[in-house]
Amino acid sequence: MTTNTKEFKHVSFLWDDKKAAALEGNEVDLLIYRSNILGADLRITNYGGGNTSCKTFEKDPLTKESVEIMWVKGSGGDIGTLTKAGLAGLYVDKLRALQGIYRGIEFEDEMVGLFNHCIYDLDSKAPSIDTPLHAFLPFKHIDHLHPDAAIAIAASKEGEKITQELWNGQIAWVPWQKPGFDLGLQLQQTLEDNPGIRGIMLGGHGLFTWGDTSFECYINSLEVIETASAYLEANYGKNRPVFGGQKVTSLPAEQRASQAALLAPVLRGLASSEKKMVGTFSDTEVVLQFINSNDLNKLAPMGTSCPDHFLRTKISPLVLDIPADVDLSDPASLKAELEVEFQKYREMYADYYEKHKHPNSPAMRDPNPVIILWPGVGLFSFAKDKQTSRVASEFYINAINVMRGAEAVSSYVSLPLQEAFNIEYWLLEEAKLQRMPKEKPLSRRIALITGSAGGIGKGIAERYLQEGACVVVTDINAERLAQTEAEMQKKYGKDVFLGVTLDVTDTESLKKAMQEICLKFGGLDIIVNNAGISISKPLEEHTEEDWNKLLDILVKGQFEVSQQGVKILKQQGLGGDIVNIVSKNALVAGPKNVAYGTAKAAQLHMSRLMAAELGEDKIRVNVVNPDAVIENSNIWEGGWAENRAKAYGIEVKDLPAYYANRTLLKEAVKTSDIADAAFAFVSGMLNKSTGNMINVDGGLAPAFPR
Repeated sequence: MTTNTKEFKHVSFLWDDKKAAALEGNEVDLLIYRSNILGADLRITNYGGGNTSCKTFEKDPLTKESVEIMWVKGSGGDIGTLTKAGLAGLYVDKLRALQGIYRGIEFEDEMVGLFNHCIYDLDSKAPSIDTPLHAFLPFKHIDHLHPDAAIAIAASKEGEKITQELWNGQIAWVPWQKPGFDLGLQLQQTLEDNPGIRGIMLGGHGLFTWGDTSFECYINSLEVIETASAYLEANYGKNRPVFGGQKVTSLPAEQRASQAALLAPVLRGLASSEKKMVGTFSDTEVVLQFINSNDLNKLAPMGTSCPDHFLRTKISPLVLDIPADVDLSDPASLKAELEVEFQKYREMYADYYEKHKHPNSPAMRDPNPVIILWPGVGLFSFAKDKQTSRVASEFYINAINVMRGAEAVSSYVSLPLQEAFNIEYWLLEEAKLQRMPKEKPLSRRIALITGSAGGIGKGIAERYLQEGACVVVTDINAERLAQTEAEMQKKYGKDVFLGVTLDVTDTESLKKAMQEICLKFGGLDIIVNNAGISISKPLEEHTEEDWNKLLDILVKGQFEVSQQGVKILKQQGLGGDIVNIVSKNALVAGPKNVAYGTAKAAQLHMSRLMAAELGEDKIRVNVVNPDAVIENSNIWEGGWAENRAKAYGIEVKDLPAYYANRTLLKEAVKTSDIADAAFAFVSGMLNKSTGNMINVDGGLAPAFPR
């Protein structure tokens, strides 16, 4: 069967007949394939949203009989990245038999534990709360999706009437209810009452569609979403301007970016009053249309409708009441005013919690906003890590699309506050949060490492990434940086990594880098000054150019980066760390090394001076002194190795052994050794240490501090 992709204007038709043919006969693989291409289109469903399933017949390992098995996305998974490991495989007959012991809606949560007694595949992901919604429908392939267009209808005042008319009765309607066992029973009853339908709309929630094959299910889903999307498009602006028309004019794109980057650290500091948060900024056309509209102050406080949206974006956003073009030459001057707005939000959230909590509700969580809207500029989101803040931003954009569509065809209806609370503080949701892995030592931290496309800097970047940090790698060599960026993104993902071309001696280059960091992550916590060069010559052979180059890159570079970074750290008010990668040459007078050694000594003492000044802001400044790190280092380029070998009266090939043998431990120093020291200072183990240094040189007695 071939479908004309031109039929779809509002969704992406991604089915590849060749890829599907290679999976023919394996329904589970076809389920995974369908799930992945559905999840690739954010108009169809967002990260972690919705679930998909298929039913197959497998041989029971105990009875050897053929039994019906349902394969469904497990708890906490994402259909866009779904693999076999993310599926739960359960006996269909056992799941359906649970209806016989179901005690009613007030005992819903106890049913989830019973799903485990229905597991067929012992490698299953934990079954999700939506498992019965798939099990109680007889179809071989089922999609439960959260398309913006469908939810716009589902979250409109006249949603049921529109659904009936738009699909001529082929899509049934089930009013809003929290996901769970009872909702599965309602779907089953709805199908019995409406035989031959092609799907079910869940009020305020989403869409169920199905098919006898994976492809038929896929096409059915796309066709229903396409119909909903076309209907909305035909109605945008028909009866009234979208969102009531424009109230605020957006700043030009460059000015929006500049304003957002300047204010982001202040917002991050306020949003991190309980725990550090990582930010995301968005100023897409959809965002600007909403935040600049007359309807903003009516719709934003209403909150979202779909549970998946709500869980990630909180009860409602914080809308900033400051002009888009406000003077931010001193962003901290707005902090007192913004603190008032944040405090009002926290009090609103606490009131919401107190009014709707149950005797067994979990304790109130962080009352700070997740979504912050700045008319004329854009949307900020703050969450525990970059992926979570990005996804929250994406979900709120979904919510904007839902509100826009609902208002175009009827009027938007949000989730009632008690229902919203019951979802947010659901004991099953709390249990899921408690099962989350323990956060890594550098989780929630954002680190800038200069000169880090290779050598020591790259080693530190990798260590920080492995320990949970968001990392900004910079280098003056754009080609080398691009290679490192591709490598890092492949290993760690795009969310936690940013590559920025940076010349530490160029103020404009530095300001641009800081803007990129604040737009990507919302701020900064750790600054590692690692950028450097090495020039080794006798005193009389040193040129003025050599001297200026060394002092500019090593000393002025450390000063400039620290100065710009400290502005961000102070605006946040969260403290921070500066780690300066200096050298044993700051302590030891070696031959033919006067300019380099002088620059390194200046770096070391500057670090002490900074530590003395910044302590009152809880900003720690410490030093790592490496020696003779040859591995992957640029230091040996440009004649340095030859000059050092000449200074010591040996050949270049003997330098590694020479450096190792002159140490007390008789061992070569590696980039990972320096990375360990750079991690130790920021790991939390040395929080009371500032103005200190660690020598990582294998043990050189002349470098012992004294």
